[in-house]
Amino acid sequence: MGILPDAVTLDQLRVFLAVAEQGSFSAAARSIHRAQSAVSYAIGNLERILGVLLFDREQRTPSLTEAGRALLTETRAIHGQVEQLTARARSMAQGVEPRLALAVDVMFPMSALVEAVGAFRDAFPAVSLVLHAEALGGIAQLVLDGTCRIGVSSDLPKFPAGLTRRHLTSVAMVGVTGATHPLAQHKGPIAIKTMQRHVQLVLTDRSRLTEGVDLGVLEGPTWRLADLGAKHEFLRAGFGWGGMPLHLVAEDLEAGRLAMIMPAEWGPTPRELSLFSIHRADELPGPAARWLLDRLEHAAVRADSELSRLKTKCSAKKASRGKP
Repeated sequence: MGILPDAVTLDQLRVFLAVAEQGSFSAAARSIHRAQSAVSYAIGNLERILGVLLFDREQRTPSLTEAGRALLTETRAIHGQVEQLTARARSMAQGVEPRLALAVDVMFPMSALVEAVGAFRDAFPAVSLVLHAEALGGIAQLVLDGTCRIGVSSDLPKFPAGLTRRHLTSVAMVGVTGATHPLAQHKGPIAIKTMQRHVQLVLTDRSRLTEGVDLGVLEGPTWRLADLGAKHEFLRAGFGWGGMPLHLVAEDLEAGRLAMIMPAEWGPTPRELSLFSIHRADELPGPAARWLLDRLEHAAVRADSELSRLKTKCSAKKASRGKP
């Protein structure tokens, strides 16, 4: 009987993924809290066992070889399956959570949130609920660092590795300004040069995940606010213009406190903002968390019918504003 070859370990695959994703041995070592020498040793052993070179080390920064690129997809699949297996086993061993922390994007319809949380209170009266309201990358950051078990997040330019997400609903976004603001007098699409002469009110990001990333922000003067309610009030006061969820400003538009505007740079309006339920890939939501996510989805579906009515009225209002 021959000598059995050494077996590939899950730890070696984890190190391989870290180097491939971080772009260097030193960055990978920092991300998984290892010494760089330990990372190099693990990769060397993995290459010996597999019989192929995974990284080209001739350049200053290691790059994946053809074999490394070919094996990376399978390695990710194996790693994901192991995470799923471990998470499922943990979930099976757990009962209902005594405490549940949830992070929700400020763009999510409040009516749907209130409906879901009200039903949750009745179904799980013994579970303590902690709710965080954040924007942009703030939700993903809270879930990643373990502060919250689940979250409802808007779409990000790049979702962090280690998060599992599922589409929950979409929110209609419109450009608005105060009724007395100069931009409120414009009919139809407004040229970018005109928009740039006025202050844009922007919801700022308090997380590191999307720090410095501006979505829909034009060149020109900006005021940045960390609170959506403050942005709403500033818009009604005529301090500037900005994008807002339609469900939040519909009453203001109907009452004439706000006017809908159409920045040409933004394209057709209303624009759709996708919202996702998220959790860590290595920690499946417990029974109460799964129940709440399902209820949020059902509540969002019911809110969609009201949203469709608002979008129809918004489109009609846009068409009338576009007429000469």
